[in-house]
Amino acid sequence: MDRDPKHLQEMLLRSAHHKGTSFLEIYQNCNIFNDGTFEIYTDKKTKPEETIFMVHGEPLIFGEQKNKGIRLNGLKPEVVELNENISANDLWIHDEKDFYKAQILTRIFDDPKSSEHHFPRPFGVFYETERPCYEDILSKQIDESRSKSVADLDRLLRGREVWTIKEENL
Repeated sequence: MDRDPKHLQEMLLRSAHHKGTSFLEIYQNCNIFNDGTFEIYTDKKTKPEETIFMVHGEPLIFGEQKNKGIRLNGLKPEVVELNENISANDLWIHDEKDFYKAQILTRIFDDPKSSEHHFPRPFGVFYETERPCYEDILSKQIDESRSKSVADLDRLLRGREVWTIKEENL
C-alpha cells in the first residue's frame, strides 16, 4: 500500500533484490479515479481487522489485539478467534516457498462489505522461488559450446561438403 511506507519499502527492496522476475502489486490511491478505494486497508480504525501482513515462518494473525487468525481446515482456510482452545500454534504458518499454499492465499480476496465473516486482505510475499534465469542459462550454453571445440572457418570453406548445380535444373 502506498500509505504504508515501511512495508512498501521492504517489498520494493525484496522485489529489486530477487534474481529474475518479480511481480509487485501496489495499492495506490488516486484522487481522481479511485479516491478512497483502499481506505479500508489503510485507515487506522479498520486496518488491523481488514489486513494481514504475511511473514515467512510466522502464523497468519490479525486483529486489533492480534486475537484472530487463519488456519487450514484440510485445504480450506478459515478465520478463527484465538482463545483457550485455539492458539497461535494451531494457525497456518506462512511459507513463501510453498507453491500450493500460495495459490490458496491468492484467492483470499473477499469484499469486506460482502459479509461480516470475510477474510482479511493478505499483504506481503505470497511465493518466492529460486530458478535459473534466461541470461544465466544462455551464458552457460555459450561457455559450454566454446569449451568443446574451436571453429575453423578455413577448414570449413575448403572441406568436401560442396553442392553441384547442374544447368538442366536452372
